[in-house]
Amino acid sequence: MSPRVLVAGIGNVFLGDDGFGSEAARRLAAEPLPEGVTVVDYGIRGMHLAFDLLDGYDALVLVDALPHGGAPGDVTVLEVGEADLGDGEFDAHGMNPVSVLASLGTLGGRLPPRTHVVGCEPRDVDEGIGLSPEVAAAVDTALSAIRVLISAKPVQQPSTAKGV
Repeated sequence: MSPRVLVAGIGNVFLGDDGFGSEAARRLAAEPLPEGVTVVDYGIRGMHLAFDLLDGYDALVLVDALPHGGAPGDVTVLEVGEADLGDGEFDAHGMNPVSVLASLGTLGGRLPPRTHVVGCEPRDVDEGIGLSPEVAAAVDTALSAIRVLISAKPVQQPSTAKGV
């Protein structure tokens, strides 16, 4: 039986580069995927993601804008564990990925054993639809990283790269 993997696009398409995760999920969902892989654009629906994770997945890949002080378009892959979550205050009407994941225990679920974040440094998260050129170009890099994560070959270490 194939492992169950959820790829979750996260972000608000009305806030420029914050729509990165949604765009990556949209493009990945149009590709042939390995058996057991589900791709969903959750947008800002944190409660929906939390409830879907209660179904039990072997792996989770969150795809989101991830401001961390790098250059716009930098793609970062991080491995996430229970100790990384803290308590996070959950908002049923919003999407704070740390809060959503931290709430799983309260809801009767657990963090998937293999959980990664594929994040992109945004340039602009002001009101507006569409990704900046740097972030739009980074979608291909993110998709390459996601394909590795959902394949049978697990990533050995988190990495940061402009052209993974």
